[in-house]
Amino acid sequence: MAEQEREHVRVAVIGSGFGGLGAAVRLRREGITDFVVLERADAVGGTWRDNSYPGCACDVPSHLYSFSFAPNPDWPRTFSGQERIREYLEHVADVFRIRPHIRFNSEVTQTRWNAEELHWEIDTVRGSLTADVVVSASGPLSDPKMPDIPGLDSFEGKVFHSARWDHDYDLRGKRVAMIGTGASAIQIVPAIQREVRSLTLFQRTPPWVMPRADRSISGVERWLHRQLPFTTQARRGILWGIRELQVQAFTKRPNELGLVESLAKANIRRAVKDPELRAKLTPDYRIGCKRILLSNTYYPALAQPNVDVVASGLTEVRGNTLVAADGTETEVDAIIFGTGFHVTDMPIADRVVGAEGATLTDHWKSGMKSLRGATSDGFPNFLTVIGPNTGLGNSSMILMIEAQLNYLADYMRQLDVLGGRAALDARPGAVVAWNNRVQERMKRTVWNTGGCTSWYLDANGVNTTIWPGTTTEFRAATKRVDLAEYQVVRPPKPVEAAAATGAESSRKSSRKKKTEVRA
Repeated sequence: MAEQEREHVRVAVIGSGFGGLGAAVRLRREGITDFVVLERADAVGGTWRDNSYPGCACDVPSHLYSFSFAPNPDWPRTFSGQERIREYLEHVADVFRIRPHIRFNSEVTQTRWNAEELHWEIDTVRGSLTADVVVSASGPLSDPKMPDIPGLDSFEGKVFHSARWDHDYDLRGKRVAMIGTGASAIQIVPAIQREVRSLTLFQRTPPWVMPRADRSISGVERWLHRQLPFTTQARRGILWGIRELQVQAFTKRPNELGLVESLAKANIRRAVKDPELRAKLTPDYRIGCKRILLSNTYYPALAQPNVDVVASGLTEVRGNTLVAADGTETEVDAIIFGTGFHVTDMPIADRVVGAEGATLTDHWKSGMKSLRGATSDGFPNFLTVIGPNTGLGNSSMILMIEAQLNYLADYMRQLDVLGGRAALDARPGAVVAWNNRVQERMKRTVWNTGGCTSWYLDANGVNTTIWPGTTTEFRAATKRVDLAEYQVVRPPKPVEAAAATGAESSRKSSRKKKTEVRA
């Protein structure tokens, strides 16, 4: 499509989950209406749209797992299920008039920085456009990770990932294998255990599971929250405060988690009477190293006669027989993978080409790094919501998202103050300095010292996902954009542009000659 035919917007937001809708709301509140939200699916919701497996629910209390600017007094339970959370996000899109800005079925295939025009060129499956600023809110839990298992292609039964649940497939009376023991698996297992003929859980590492203090929220409570909104705020504040106080144990004094570990072991003893099964389900690493999971039904389901726990990972598929690393063989009709997502290697990074012509994946080849979880050097006016080291191990990600929305708002204000055509590019030194501070604090956290291997760590064993502090600290760190941490980029002057074009032509010619010589 010719440049002049492309639609241009001030901001393009990628994704319409909590991060994308939050960014859209914040832009409108800042008086910015010239923006679009590019969504690859046909509805909003992000991970809460994609994950619709049986038993899917949030492990953060409802009143904390929602926007502070959009409180919901009518949450039906203390921990909400997937359908309710998705309904909430649909409600946010309606109430804050975001729908006119959303382009559904518009998956982004590539976005490239144009250094001459100082804007991003964005290609989607439905056309192209340009934008001064791009906000990537695709999220780390958007693309399922399927392990490369030898022989899986030859499996004659049904195979799907928990995040792509096949609701047309009837599990009743089937022999089912569940691969993985993460947050999805501990919800799926008890939800399907009663209807399947047999259920085999392939467990590489057992999780720590604590009781889930879930209950219905009474009509009186909901009436009170509607009539007196400050009671909703107070409830949220208490939930937040408790989790802020817990952070020290995770980040500075992991040994203090010993008491919590004892309670978790007691939870196993209560539900599992078989000593052999209990031994399989008891972790050998410090609690908190992996995310602590919540369930009242997981252990009781595993103790049922039609459930078998294989304390070993799946290594091979031979026809309809699954082979574990310890040699155990199991014949099944269906395989459900609860093997997580591409978190430290987000696919969206493959589709972002920066100022130097390299993708964000190339830029992050030694590990994800960004300035304050938002920007990376060489990618001007490109911000990520839930970027590197912004995850949490014990609280609500909505708190972190809102902190990053504050940063986005001030970023837009700084561009206005600069005036004219301008972009901000994070200084490499600022990115390195921020990352060094984060990794230094990470050294003594339970996520690094707890003795486990988790999805928090990348291929190099570096924790590039979790924030090693309180949400209060992160909010303070992202309250304002420090221009000293950025280079202000202006359009090249005509002479500079011509020289750059000539230099690029020379490089291409040189590469061509080298290729001819090698040939």
